[in-house]
Amino acid sequence: MSRQSLQPADLFPSADFGFAQVVAAQGRQLVFCAGQTAWDKDKQLVGGDDLGRQMEAALDNVRSALAAAGATLADVCRLTIYIVDYDPGKLDTVAAVLAKFFDEDALPANTLLGIQALALPEFLVEIEATAVID
Repeated sequence: MSRQSLQPADLFPSADFGFAQVVAAQGRQLVFCAGQTAWDKDKQLVGGDDLGRQMEAALDNVRSALAAAGATLADVCRLTIYIVDYDPGKLDTVAAVLAKFFDEDALPANTLLGIQALALPEFLVEIEATAVID
């Protein structure tokens, strides 16, 4: 799969926030991951009320979901992140967690949405991913 993260000169530099403004990808197969939360395989919450820890657990689950299709986090072209009761003070946590999982040279495009609630009250974050593989 060929994948390139792009930073158009007319758009603000987004790498510090953990995402690329544009991702161009060429491959033969699209992989769509359902929204992943901080539940482990036994439906136990990981991370308690800590957004950063829940994000890490959700991204670990994204990684596992991708692996089932033969993809990795490096193949991810787009993320959608839903955060309950979002406020701008949470952006540093989001960016720090994304930096742990994605190389700066291969950041996915990303939309971050603040929402009222997720499926269960203990969920603070849910992450969807789209990947392209050969």
